[in-house]
Amino acid sequence: MTSQLKLLVLSNGHGEDIIAVRILHELLQLPNPPEIFALPLVGEGYAYQKLNIPVIGSVKTMPSGGFVYMDGRQLMRDVQGGLIKLTLNQIKVVRQWVKAQKQTDNPTAILAVGDILPLLFAYVSGTNYAFVGTAKSEYYVRDEFGLLKRKNKGAYWENFSGSIYHPWERWLMTKNPCKAIFPRDYLTTKILAEMGIPAFDLGNPMMDDLQPSFPTYRLYETDAERKETIRPLIVTLLPGSRIPEAYENWEQVMLGTSSLMETMCDMSRNSLSNTSTPMIFLGAIAPNLDCSILTKFVTSHGWKPSPIEELPLKFSDPQALTFKQKNAYFLLTQKAYNDCLHMGDIAIAMAGTGTEQFVGLGKPAFTIPGKGPQFNPGFAEAQSRLLGDSIILVEQPQNLGKQVKNLLAYPDKLHIIAENGLRRMGKPGAAQRIAECIINKLVQ
Repeated sequence: MTSQLKLLVLSNGHGEDIIAVRILHELLQLPNPPEIFALPLVGEGYAYQKLNIPVIGSVKTMPSGGFVYMDGRQLMRDVQGGLIKLTLNQIKVVRQWVKAQKQTDNPTAILAVGDILPLLFAYVSGTNYAFVGTAKSEYYVRDEFGLLKRKNKGAYWENFSGSIYHPWERWLMTKNPCKAIFPRDYLTTKILAEMGIPAFDLGNPMMDDLQPSFPTYRLYETDAERKETIRPLIVTLLPGSRIPEAYENWEQVMLGTSSLMETMCDMSRNSLSNTSTPMIFLGAIAPNLDCSILTKFVTSHGWKPSPIEELPLKFSDPQALTFKQKNAYFLLTQKAYNDCLHMGDIAIAMAGTGTEQFVGLGKPAFTIPGKGPQFNPGFAEAQSRLLGDSIILVEQPQNLGKQVKNLLAYPDKLHIIAENGLRRMGKPGAAQRIAECIINKLVQ
């Protein structure tokens, strides 16, 4: 009889929880799947409830929400909120769990998802482990042609040892109990593998489960020439999901949409047709946000409620809030996230995961630095390095229209952006590939 693997998953953040759950879902589809337990190191770990995975130990939401690396003040707030006590207790719980499981005849292992914190927990556990590195990428410091030129003098320390992963992190990856490392992209995998680390380039689970509701997007059913002549510019809006930050981000996004509307109107006045380009704005709103708050910003910028039936396209969410201004439409939806990603030509983004997923589909995202704690200027600048040509960083939302106009004037640039996004974010199906590798490496 084949032994059943007892697997404990450690993750440190909401985004990391979601990535972990995607891998676990694929693990549970395999023959003789492991018995899975979870310990979210940051937050409550609600994502695990979808798979009915039991959570061990204490869970608690810290004031920073997991963004302590953005701001030293956030770290101090977490310490005052009981971070040190919580961490020590979590280490104790992990070791006790491993000890209890080892008293059975079944193999025991840990899957760490996130950054050095779950990786360190996995090491001190005393059992075999694998690591999904979501937080770091070599693209933060280099591209395929060499190191990036950085003005910040402190940038040296990000790559002082020849990798974005520091020597102490790589030490944890080279210890015998560490059986597999799954970096987020090919470039990071290549450099770690050259350093003797068991790194596997299997893709990024962030690009999984993004299928649209339509098999192939068709805006109009008439001839191709008509499509190109009257096809609207579709703009996806990604304000993020963190409260109250997302509401402040939305105010900036709305300023960006107004700038774009004004620019398109100016372009039409200067063209022979004198017909402004129709536009559709798709607000991809997280379920936890209050749409009534967002609607106030929308109407304050001149948008009037409009029946969804007037849209020049079929949209998958019949409950979407719809507005109109001149020949442009504005939608707010909390149920059609994937469709918003696939339908958009460009995005105005102030999000982490959402921006990366949009870029991974081969599209350009215009990002506006916010006040944080997540999407602040430091985060936005780092994200632009991570995603390269696919990100156009707009310092002031009032300048967004001009930036979009500049990009659309160079179609060849769009081809470069498409190739760049696919290369940096990888192909779908990563979760299944990682799940199969985990079983092969941890059950030996």
